[in-house]
Amino acid sequence: MHKKHYPQIKETVYRETLPNGLRVILVPKNEMAQTYGVFTTDYGSIDQSFVPINSDERITVPDGIAHFLEHKLFEKEDRDVFQDFTKNGASANAFTSFTKTAYLFSATSEVEKNTEILLDFVQTPYFSDQSVEKEKGIIAQEIQMYDDQPDWRAFFGIIATMYNAHPVKIDIAGTVDSIQLITKEDLYTCYHTFYHPSNMTVTLVGQFDPEQMIALIKKNQAQKSFEKPPHINRFYPEEELKVAKAEDAIEMPVAVAKCMVGIKEEPKQDSQTFIKEELLADMLLDYFYSKSGEYYQELYDKDLIDGSLGFESERQKQFAFSVIGGNTSDPDKFAETVKLQLDSFKSYQLRKEDFERMKRKMIGGLLRDMNSTSEIANQVSQYQMLDIDFFELLPTLESLSLQDANQFLNNWIKDDNVAVFQVKIAEAS
Repeated sequence: MHKKHYPQIKETVYRETLPNGLRVILVPKNEMAQTYGVFTTDYGSIDQSFVPINSDERITVPDGIAHFLEHKLFEKEDRDVFQDFTKNGASANAFTSFTKTAYLFSATSEVEKNTEILLDFVQTPYFSDQSVEKEKGIIAQEIQMYDDQPDWRAFFGIIATMYNAHPVKIDIAGTVDSIQLITKEDLYTCYHTFYHPSNMTVTLVGQFDPEQMIALIKKNQAQKSFEKPPHINRFYPEEELKVAKAEDAIEMPVAVAKCMVGIKEEPKQDSQTFIKEELLADMLLDYFYSKSGEYYQELYDKDLIDGSLGFESERQKQFAFSVIGGNTSDPDKFAETVKLQLDSFKSYQLRKEDFERMKRKMIGGLLRDMNSTSEIANQVSQYQMLDIDFFELLPTLESLSLQDANQFLNNWIKDDNVAVFQVKIAEAS
């Protein structure tokens, strides 16, 4: 087991890759009452086209299957796994994103037992035709619930306006129609391809002895047999940087309209460039659009926002975009104003004192995250998939210069990489 100490943040991390390919990351924090474990697979909603394990032919599976599989793994032939965690004083959950599926627990006791439950239930799938059909009704209701949420529709609306063919534009849960196509055989195909230990990481943060924990995990894995680690061939459609549509809109029965402005960006494969741009994008969006930001203030003074303005940058190695938006009394004026603000990035020059203040704010936020077991575990596993060490983010952030920030800012906006999506108030019939 490789042990690495990070003196700047006073953290010690243990890492080991097991013979079956499973990556184990252990972060003992005995000062914390709660322990958080997460078992993550490098498989998300965008992984629709691939060559299955033990096959030479490419297939495309129905939209929403990664999320469907996440639901089904908790249900075994004789029980619901949530009950196993509850009996051992743990809280369990799971989530599917564009690029990963994560299964997790938090507990203040019985950490080793709960770790075994986590490993075992994820690594023993059970799907039947009857249970798959039953789940379709449950997930269909979930999809319909989200379809009625204006914020959710606005978020996926702006992505679909930016992207022409990439599956990032499709709701993570799929559609009511697409999930009807999912079969038990589809689930097993996806499971055996993407849930091989070599495509997964288990991360534990909290109160435990690292030597005892790695021994437990090694013993648990040694008792199971897996096929030879596969090389997974995944396929994604080509996407140009230009947005699919400059603008789009839907009507919904809302009291206040919503408007989202999206920036479609070029994804970066190099890990150092990737993390540098992620940090800069987050820092700059916060600088301009947080409540103390210059452009937030302009929108507020023009009575175009009600205080609900949000922003985020979503970056993966297959896609990258940033969005700004929220409730507005005048979606057309909001879109026009934000597009003008973004266009000003091309010539904007940050001052050194402003940049240093931005950096200090982000360093403070990062250090706060490092005091949360759940935040550490989720971030560590996410960055592991990107070949980035979460605990090296602080020195990377500190190394960013004013020149880096201005260069990124001035090249962020192109003539055709900005899109607008509106949720308009439906007219009474």
